[in-house]
Amino acid sequence: MLADPLRARIIELLAEGPACVCHLVDDTGAKQPNVSNHLRALREAGLVATEPHGRFTYYRLLPDAIEAVAGQLAQLAERARTNAETRRECP
Repeated sequence: MLADPLRARIIELLAEGPACVCHLVDDTGAKQPNVSNHLRALREAGLVATEPHGRFTYYRLLPDAIEAVAGQLAQLAERARTNAETRRECP
C-alpha cells in the first residue's frame, strides 16, 4: 500500500494534520485526479478518513490503523531476520 512514492508522501503530509485535495496537490505537485485516486485507495485500506468541511472534504490519517500496519511490518521483519538463512529444499 505504501510502496508507491506519492502515496507514501501523502501519508507523510497527512501526519502533519488534515488536508484537502487542493493542499495535497500543491504540496506534492501531482495532478488532482492522481492524488484523488491515491486518497481513495488509502481510504479503502482504512488508513485515512474523510471529514466534510463546508464545500471541501478533508482527509485525516488514522493513527491506530498506521500503528497496526507498523506492527504487522515489524513482525514480518523479525520473521525475515530469523529465517534469513533457512532455505526450502526444491522437490
